[in-house]
Amino acid sequence: MKIGIYPGSFDPITLGHLDIIVRASGLVDKLIIGVLQNNAKKPLFTAEERVEFIERVIKEKTNLTSVQVEAFDGLLINYAAQKNASIIVRGLRAITDFEYELQIAQTNHKLNTKIDTVFFTTSVEYSYLSSSVVKEIAVYGGDIRQFVPDCIVQSVYDKYNSIRSV
Repeated sequence: MKIGIYPGSFDPITLGHLDIIVRASGLVDKLIIGVLQNNAKKPLFTAEERVEFIERVIKEKTNLTSVQVEAFDGLLINYAAQKNASIIVRGLRAITDFEYELQIAQTNHKLNTKIDTVFFTTSVEYSYLSSSVVKEIAVYGGDIRQFVPDCIVQSVYDKYNSIRSV
């Protein structure tokens, strides 16, 4: 069984992330979406919320039955080995992403030669899109419906409303 890991913060998941999930799931028998719990970052959503959002999105996509979602922390390469993954999936929006991702991929390969990194270029319609952009728009009440899956739009707005009311 060929297992792939698509790691990320997904804070929140965007349509660009979903595009990569759909495309990558066709390459492997099982795709694990690894939601990174990174203490160095200050995510808007907890790891549990991010996992729940992605699970909600995956549930709506009936053709993604081979996709599972879970949170992890620590080194990605160790997590991938623990899950018996042979592929790490990464998305690239711009050439600047490639320079950083290439360095990480080469380091991971040095740490474990049995795991390769596969790069997906972002579909053109999502090349500008990031979770940071979504959060910037949402914090000011802008319309994020064209950037994130419909089933999480209200949850993003609700989070900002709860922060404002504190």
